[in-house]
Parts: sequence; C-alpha cells; structure tokens
Amino acid sequence: MTPAQILSLGPQLAAFLGEFDDCFTRSEPRGHLASYVRGQLSDLPRKSVQPIADFNGTPRRTLQEFLDWSSWSPSGLRDRVQQIVTRDHADPQAIGIIDDSGHPKSGDKTACVQRQWCGNTGKVDNCVVSVHLSYASFDTSFRAMLDSDLFLPEHSWNDPERRTEAGIPDEIVYQPKYDIALEQVRRALANGVSFAWLTADEWYASVPDFLAGLETLQQRYVVEIRRNFHGWLCDPRSKTRAVYRDVETLCRYSRALLRQPWQRVYLKDTEKGPKVWEVKAAPFWLQRDDRALGPYWLLCARNVLDPTEVKYFLSNAAPGTPLEVLLHVAFARWSIERCLEDEKDELGLSHFEVRQYEAIQRHLSVTQVSHLFLVRQTERLWGEKSGDHAVPGTHGSQYLDRCPAPVSPRPEPASGANFPPTDPGSREERARTPLPHAGSIDPSGRARYQPCRTPMLHTKIEVK
Repeated sequence: MTPAQILSLGPQLAAFLGEFDDCFTRSEPRGHLASYVRGQLSDLPRKSVQPIADFNGTPRRTLQEFLDWSSWSPSGLRDRVQQIVTRDHADPQAIGIIDDSGHPKSGDKTACVQRQWCGNTGKVDNCVVSVHLSYASFDTSFRAMLDSDLFLPEHSWNDPERRTEAGIPDEIVYQPKYDIALEQVRRALANGVSFAWLTADEWYASVPDFLAGLETLQQRYVVEIRRNFHGWLCDPRSKTRAVYRDVETLCRYSRALLRQPWQRVYLKDTEKGPKVWEVKAAPFWLQRDDRALGPYWLLCARNVLDPTEVKYFLSNAAPGTPLEVLLHVAFARWSIERCLEDEKDELGLSHFEVRQYEAIQRHLSVTQVSHLFLVRQTERLWGEKSGDHAVPGTHGSQYLDRCPAPVSPRPEPASGANFPPTDPGSREERARTPLPHAGSIDPSGRARYQPCRTPMLHTKIEVK
C-alpha cells in the first residue's frame, strides 16, 4: 500500500488497532504498534526497524525499544487476533493448517539461528525457523495467521553465554516442531477457536506423537503421508492374513484398490486452469506403540494432468464423509503457503534485523496483527461472493454442502465383515471394499449432510 492508501484507511486502521489497546499498559507502545503496522502495510521495499521508523518520521531508537525493551507481551496480541477471528470470521467447518518457514540470516548472533533446512531458499542454509498455525474458512475465502513461534534448535543453543547474549529465557528449551504446533492448537482452542479439520504436511504426519496429540485433542484431520508410511488394509487381528506394507505398495497392488474406479474431483480454478485430481480410498490400520489402531482412511490421489504425481493422505474422519470433502481439506494447505507469502512479500515477515529472542517474537506477533487487518480489508473491498460457500464436487459445475456427512454406525474392526482383507496376495478378497462414505451422495451428485460435527473414525485395537 502507498502512504496515500494507508491514509485513506486511517479510520478503519485506528478502529482495528483500538481492539489491542488493553494489550499494553502504557500509551507509548500503543502508538508504536500503529507506527509499526503502518510501516508493514506500506510499499517500503524493506520493512525492518530503520525504514519503518523513517516512513513514520519516528526515531529509530523508539521503534527499537518497542521491540526490545518495552513492557508488553506478544502473547496478548496473539490471543486478541484469535479472539477477533473467532468473533468475526468463525466457520463451523474451518480448517486449521500447520506449517513452518525459514528466514535466511547471516552470522550466528540472531536467536535460534543455525544451518538447517530453509524452505525460503530450498536448501540447508543459515536461517531462523518459525512454526505457524493458520485458519481458513472451508471455502478458503478467508485465511489468517493465528500463531507463530520461534523454533529453538536442539544442540546449538546450549551455551549459557550465547543464550544470554541472544536474550533466550531460561524457560525456553528445545521442543520439536510438532510439539510447538500442538501447543499452538491448544492455545487456539483455549481462545475459543474451533477447527472442524486440521491438516499438515508429511513431515508432521510421520511423527506418531503428533497424530496422537491431535487425537487426544479430539481433532479431525487429513494429513499427507509419505509413500513409505506402513499399515494394513484390513484388521490385523482378523483371522484372514493381513500384510503390513507401505502405502505405495498397498495402493498399487491391492486388488480392492485396483478394482476400485478413480473418482475425479474438481478442486478449484487456478491461473493454469482447473485443478482436478482423482482419488481412491480404503479403510486403513496403522501401528503405534506396538498397537494396531484403526480403521482410518487411506486416500490415494493422482493428478489428472500428470498421473505420475501421486499423493497419499491419512484421515481419522468418520464414516459417511465424502471423498470430495477429505480431498478438499487435504489440499487446503495452500492457504497457509499464501499466508506466509503475503506476510513475507507484503509485510516483511523475514525482514527483521533484531537479534534478541523476545524482539523476534514481538515482530512475529505484530506481523499477525498487520496480516489480519490486510485480509479483513481485502475481504471488505472484494465484498461478499455471490452464492453459498461450497466445496467443488466431482464436476466443476457441481458443489457439495460444506457440512460433514451424517454419522454412520461405527464398524466392528475385529469382525472382518465390513472390511474384508485387502492383502495384495490374497485370493479371497472381494472385488470392492465397502467404504465408510458409500451411499452418502444421491443420484443428483449433491451430498446430503447434517450440519453437525462428526466424531473421529478410528477406534483403538490392541494387538495381542
């Protein structure tokens, strides 16, 4: 935005920032918040302290003090952002998306910096990594960042002198990224945020404790899994032989999946044209802590335009949930990528030049405030879209209601009746494996859903 555009939005910005007044005990930091947000919303090529201070005609030391020494907590801004999203943008079928991002930095003085994978540069690089939780309406027309935390590497920040120099508090210790993400979900839930779904990439899904944590929080999820993720396509306690295989092998050679036709799903329109994938699904059991848990959903999806591009997803959604809905959630991760892109390109998320731990956390929290204002104004200027918010269906001209399917009776995994064996080598398997979603779409192609949350699919089974 240019200075003129920001000035034209002055009343809206003032009213918006007024909701954060009680996050500060003094008037000075309240004014500095407004200055920092105006700078981030501006068309400055770089949005670190010095350019933002010059843009506002404010001494650099004043804004430096705002980030480094002023008495205010970034958690207050974070909580207020989440409360505003809950109050003004709640969606009963909202999707929470988890991801992390790298910020390239030079030297070794910046808190939490080390050589590690940096998605920004696409290689192992000297960078700071942050973990994020975002919120998207089911049709992804509204998306905002809810939480951002610095990731402290495990081994490189054990030196007390180095920690003191970077201002890392004693209580800040190494936490795996998935633990940080779970804590972010807990905080959001405590602030009244409600997620119908959560999704994350294959790195998070490969950690059993992460999936167990989501289940403990009673959260439904659809997560991408790696092709070497192992499990069963039938109850391993059943009398019929069950073979433990990676999902790529199961999807390629299981007769139940081979004989199941691909279901084509239109996801959305892009600049390159419609995004259409084909999907198959089957009940799935996984192993965790020497127990077999299930049934879950296993989804195998391939790109219609490039059938060699195949993705695998795991979900604990209830029986009766249509594949279109599951695939829509699975591919909703683009919305957090867009949030990060907006925060980096438009708001200077990676432009921080401060080195202290608390100062960086404050920069992250203020950026969330700026981003929320940006998306709210964008939504206001676009106006409400015509028609009901809906998920694309199996054809581009058809849409599905965005509420989940009604609950079907929970299957009895041990019986083997509902889920016949799908061992690639078995000759006794049926031609088609009955799926939890079967019969949920009427002949018109439109799903009939009840507007209510459905429970998770799996039940825990102990292998003896």
